[in-house]
Parts: sequence; C-alpha cells; structure tokens
Amino acid sequence: MSEAIVERYDAIPDNTLSYLRQQLRRLMNETSDHLSTGACKDYSEYARCCGVIEGLALAERELLDLQERLEKA
Repeated sequence: MSEAIVERYDAIPDNTLSYLRQQLRRLMNETSDHLSTGACKDYSEYARCCGVIEGLALAERELLDLQERLEKA
C-alpha cells in the first residue's frame, strides 16, 4: 500500500477498524462452526466454506496490516 493511501486513511477511528475486525472474525467463526459440525451437505458446500474462511482470513490480515501502518504513521 502506498504512503498516499495510508495518509488518506489516517482519519479512520480505531473503533472502526476494531468493529470491522470483529465482524470478520464473527463471520469466520460462524463459517468454521458450520464446517466443523458436519453441516455441509456436499463437497461443493464444504469447498465454498473453506474459500469463505480463507477470504475472511486474508481480509483480516490486510486490516491488521493497515492498522499497523496507521499506528506507525
């Protein structure tokens, strides 16, 4: 992420980032629970759940990286 983008996001309140992270984590936990309880009807649903979890984990990592950059700026 370029420095210009980080500067534009400097005004994001900490509680906004915290809220977004909590929502990502909640969705990830709900999907993981669905997967771990054997609720997937078939392999395609299982694969979709795995993809959702992977995507949410990537989004959470990006959010944490952004938060770290903002704290350093």
